[in-house]
Amino acid sequence: MLKLANGRTLYYGKGDVYNYRTYAAPLAVKPIPESPYSGDANVIFAHNITFSVSGEELLTSFTEGDNSRVVATDSMKNFILRETAGYEGSTTEGLLFYISEKFLAKYAHMEAIELSARRIPFLPLEVRGENGFVPSGLVYRRSHNDHASAAMSLVRTDAGCEIRSLECSLSDLQLIKVSGSSFYGFVRDEYTTLPDSYDRPLFIFLDIHWRYADVNDALDATRGNYVAAEQIRDLAHHVFHEKNSPSIQSLIYQIGRRILTRFPQLAEVRFESNNRTWEAVVEPKSGTEPGVFTEPRPPFGFQGFTMTRDDLAAGEA
Repeated sequence: MLKLANGRTLYYGKGDVYNYRTYAAPLAVKPIPESPYSGDANVIFAHNITFSVSGEELLTSFTEGDNSRVVATDSMKNFILRETAGYEGSTTEGLLFYISEKFLAKYAHMEAIELSARRIPFLPLEVRGENGFVPSGLVYRRSHNDHASAAMSLVRTDAGCEIRSLECSLSDLQLIKVSGSSFYGFVRDEYTTLPDSYDRPLFIFLDIHWRYADVNDALDATRGNYVAAEQIRDLAHHVFHEKNSPSIQSLIYQIGRRILTRFPQLAEVRFESNNRTWEAVVEPKSGTEPGVFTEPRPPFGFQGFTMTRDDLAAGEA
């Protein structure tokens, strides 16, 4: 949240700036064992951007109705859309920094910027080619599944601007494992009605967030240390498949250890998870036998956990 030097909260901005850039620079990333993802042609480089600004000279717009230093939010929207055309990089994080740096250069009385971008994924359709089906390269379909995003805050400095915080995210990951999860051994008292489960379907909603040791690795993929959300996604898939987890807490811990092992350029990984495990109507005789389930009744359990490189000291992931 943007604040002035005296601690007062002061900001305004524009949300839902839908920004569809075509033919951005292609992205290439180092491979990891858990993922076939090697990059993106970035034919459609699309985001939903939220942009807000702060500065002492904006105070009178609140206290006196003086708009003389106010940059209209409609102008902000136009600035973001037009300046995106000049971005020569390949990452969401780099685009956010590029727009912010230019905005602070244009409007000298702005002191700080806070912005975020949610990637809008478009997947290539396959069409028949001479040797089978191949990606069209021209026709794409909108995906409403999990998506990448980034949130950044910057302040004006003598050198231009400085990133104060950057968090990258993979949001709305929804995973069901039909067998190989359990939950038992928890506290039992007069309030307990939940039975022990030694093999259950486990359905989780999961958001994963990460921070770089050096933010420049996120801004410039040519440095060779960019971490793609698609690789984080595939890695989470693999750990969920491999591990017989006794709880969601244990599962996200194992995912976090694997992420920090595969990506030494990351300083931190953070999880927000939600338990949406189905309610059994017809119990399966065993984990791989037929069963019938329905949506769980609310309320829903949730978990939050942050890990750093210190968590790797306990052993191999």
